[in-house]
Amino acid sequence: MRRLNHLLSVFRILSLIVGIFGTTMLAPIAISWWRHEAAETVFDEAFVLTVTTGAVLWWLARHHTRELSTRDGFLLVVLTWTLLPAAAALPLWLYLPGMSFTDAYFEAVSGLTTTGATVISGLDALPYSINFWRMLLVWLGGMGLIVLAVAILPLLGVGGRQLFKAEAPGPMKDSKLTPRMAQTAKGLWAVYGLISIACVLSLHWAGMTWEDSVVHMFTTMGLGGFSTHDQSFAYWDSVRIESVTIFFMALAGLNFATHFVALRERRLSAYVEDPEFRWYLYVLFGSVGALAVYLYANGAYPTLAEALRFAAFNTVSIATTTGFANTDYSLWPMFAPFWMLFLCSFVTCAGSTGGGIKMMRAMILYKQVFRELLRSLHPSAVSPIKFGSEAVSSQILFAVLAFGFIYMVVLVTLTLLMVLSGLDPVTAFSAVVACVNNTGPGLGQVGPATTYAVLNDFQTWVCTFAMLLGRLEIFTLLVVLSPYFWRK
Repeated sequence: MRRLNHLLSVFRILSLIVGIFGTTMLAPIAISWWRHEAAETVFDEAFVLTVTTGAVLWWLARHHTRELSTRDGFLLVVLTWTLLPAAAALPLWLYLPGMSFTDAYFEAVSGLTTTGATVISGLDALPYSINFWRMLLVWLGGMGLIVLAVAILPLLGVGGRQLFKAEAPGPMKDSKLTPRMAQTAKGLWAVYGLISIACVLSLHWAGMTWEDSVVHMFTTMGLGGFSTHDQSFAYWDSVRIESVTIFFMALAGLNFATHFVALRERRLSAYVEDPEFRWYLYVLFGSVGALAVYLYANGAYPTLAEALRFAAFNTVSIATTTGFANTDYSLWPMFAPFWMLFLCSFVTCAGSTGGGIKMMRAMILYKQVFRELLRSLHPSAVSPIKFGSEAVSSQILFAVLAFGFIYMVVLVTLTLLMVLSGLDPVTAFSAVVACVNNTGPGLGQVGPATTYAVLNDFQTWVCTFAMLLGRLEIFTLLVVLSPYFWRK
């Protein structure tokens, strides 16, 4: 009975999140009505079904108002990130002819996890409301659905901290920007919204229409990579548009807590004080320069300036786990795309909308390796690992080491599954890396010039699971799937 009460308390909050999510469908409904698109009917049906589901869940659990424990927070986060894609998939499943629910769910998970992998071709011919919905999912998933819920649902009370901790990216999840978690969530969403407005205006100034500016802001700020055009950014062939997009992709790859502090205190020194910031810039733009020289030296482009243009856009896009492309970089000398896939594993900062293990963990792992080398020479040496000016506790260090190990296990296991199912190794490995890191395009059959539609249902579900693992930073999902979670 006690376990049932816990479960119903989780369902009560889940019902509110589902209901609120259903209201986001009002935007594509309004767009399809205004533009007289045939997609209006499917959004109406999806809206009614989603809101009704939320209402039924709330009715069943309305009397269960206990505070959420840490265990409840993990369960609610996992249920949210697995149930909401089913609701988000309904308009795609109902509208697109021949689309299976597996593909529709994959597309919705890809959007909400900000992966940007797609199974849909013919994007230019889709109704604007359908593309708007796909890309709105990226924007909502970028800052996090649970963070949004904590910001606007005071009913969560103390439980908000458990939800925030279970979903927030990065190894140091207990730091607070404001005394109350709801204030922190609201502050982060306010910063996210302000930068998003600046992105829309900048993209329109650079040459996009207002319609394209809005939806590409969604996928730029969410680092998701969906587009309204099959050619992605090659459609515009514009250096100005690419430059603006590079700037905002790089901005979204930074910790939004740092943006929050910089705006609240009106000082740019907040960025310099962020230990990740310097390494983020060094690795990201150092790779841009090195790959530009590499491409030019190997004859991929006739001039260094042209090589720099394409290296900058595609390297920043993949390294920040966005997934835009302005050329088929899989045709480059093989080192370049593989280096870009390597970058997407760790470049983005903790607290950003990007995927991967995050720069913070990479820095801690890097310093731990050199500490062990030092200990090999000087066993009695005391050499604490520092992140900025603070020493990293043993608890955080062990958590990072465990995360690094399970991250590698996940990549190897899922790659072997994909190869076992019949995929070639390059496609299998790159698809898994791209999905676990929430990057989108891989190499081989799932490269930037193709889609994930080539995968069979089993392979699609493996990639869907990989995207959820990556977005929830592996442990949140594995904790709920472990038998220890369900024992008393």
